[in-house]
Amino acid sequence: MMDASPKESAIGRTEQATDTLDLRQARLMQLTLDQPATLQKGDPLPPFWHYLYFNPQIMASDLGADGHEQLGRFIPDFGLPRRMWAGGRVTIEKPLLLGEEVVKLSTIRAVEEKTGRSGRLCFVTVDHDFSVAGEHRLRETQNIVYRETAEPGAATPPGKAAPVNATFVRTITPDPVLLFRYSALIFYGHRIHYDADYTRTVEGYPGLVVHGPLTATLLVGLGLERLGSRRLESFDIRAMSPLFSTAPFILEGHDTDEGATLWARTPDGSTAMTVTLHAAP
Repeated sequence: MMDASPKESAIGRTEQATDTLDLRQARLMQLTLDQPATLQKGDPLPPFWHYLYFNPQIMASDLGADGHEQLGRFIPDFGLPRRMWAGGRVTIEKPLLLGEEVVKLSTIRAVEEKTGRSGRLCFVTVDHDFSVAGEHRLRETQNIVYRETAEPGAATPPGKAAPVNATFVRTITPDPVLLFRYSALIFYGHRIHYDADYTRTVEGYPGLVVHGPLTATLLVGLGLERLGSRRLESFDIRAMSPLFSTAPFILEGHDTDEGATLWARTPDGSTAMTVTLHAAP
């Protein structure tokens, strides 16, 4: 079991970052998603594109063997090297605008240890609050899971079957170039997204892993098309199983009275991620 002191010292820990929402970065994201670069300064930053900004400026010598930042700077080292983004919730009071200088305040809210089928797990909840000139704009509650190193060749637990009541669908082909460009845009060096040999031989995955935030961005973007003129107030994300670059996957969903419910279907028919959008009345 984890010693109590790392958990207790982590809860309430904060860090702050300030960034300007650079137009060029957002336009590069449009191009990465195969969209025309049409955004202009002053336009709202599309939901969940804040991952393009505020990323820690980590020196190469401070990266681990997996290319990810070594634990201990903000998130303590719990002795669990494998990191998985598990989703969370985003609440939008007012959109962030391209060109604005934004302050991001991150706070560790909870640390919980459990034991699952894959061994010891540590669940960390972090709140990210975004403000402009003292005005609160957006909050993301982020859930992160830390796990033990996987044994090469270990079987992946079966996933939950995807819903069968979709009324709209879209196919995504997650080629390595898409994953590489997204990694570059968010300044993220985790090798599972671009180093296929490492991903297979060390992490035990069948191919490059699609970034959880990228899948969420695609799902939210598709959901926004369904909302029409209604304003997005919040959305919930739950990551359930990984997606890989070895085959296309499907975005599906259906409209609801509150907004839309969407999910990503893996090639074997299980649910990789769910997103629920809540629109203003």
